[in-house]
Amino acid sequence: MRKPLIAGNWKMNKNVEQARSLVVELLPGLQKYSGVERVLCPPFPSLMAVSAMLVGSGIGVGAQNMHWEASGAYTGEVAPMMVKELCQYVIIGHSERRTYFGETDETVRKKTLAALSVGLIPIVCVGETLNENKANRTAEVVGRQVVDGLKTIQPEVVAQIVIAYEPVWAIGTGLAATGEDAVRVVRNIIRPALAGMYGPDAAQSIRVLYGGSVTGANAGEFFGDEIDGALVGGASLKPVEFIKIVETAVR
Repeated sequence: MRKPLIAGNWKMNKNVEQARSLVVELLPGLQKYSGVERVLCPPFPSLMAVSAMLVGSGIGVGAQNMHWEASGAYTGEVAPMMVKELCQYVIIGHSERRTYFGETDETVRKKTLAALSVGLIPIVCVGETLNENKANRTAEVVGRQVVDGLKTIQPEVVAQIVIAYEPVWAIGTGLAATGEDAVRVVRNIIRPALAGMYGPDAAQSIRVLYGGSVTGANAGEFFGDEIDGALVGGASLKPVEFIKIVETAVR
């Protein structure tokens, strides 16, 4: 059985004091739902404070990015072991990283390998743009991102990876895909791509999340046999909304 996972990506929001306040608001509600993995992903400056607050809570911490090198002259970057000291998860290849900071399938692959090598759980993001969607290129683009992003990952560790399907046109726009659309992509594109690389059993063992304007009102459309949870953006900054999404995943 794949355990549901709800991760909150705070993006570039909340200073340290605000992050602490948000955790205080979230904790009582989130701790009710141990049947779902719950992960908070604050900006780097708040990771230490949030991690300290969540010790023993059953709630995980994730970074929003990292470099693939262990150390070196990479000003402004953060190494895998630096992330590992504070986190259990790391988001890799988010569309905003691909769009604004030159992330590619190759850098996603390198970062995923590096995360696994230090015991982090990578949440690997894939998804098509609006133009690609309208041009009926979803299968081509998402399939390529899965294959090229994971192609050197060894079969014995692939089940540790989490895939997040995030159609770029739905991120931060209020235009969520329908549950039917998202399930179709996972069932007909993502899992077959994984099966082609690792076999059908491995493909069914990997958790796949949906992300893109997920709210407490629409979350129930997405969760089911194919989709195992959500990578939540804006709603993760709203305690009532985020807790409702977690509660929906339990049901």
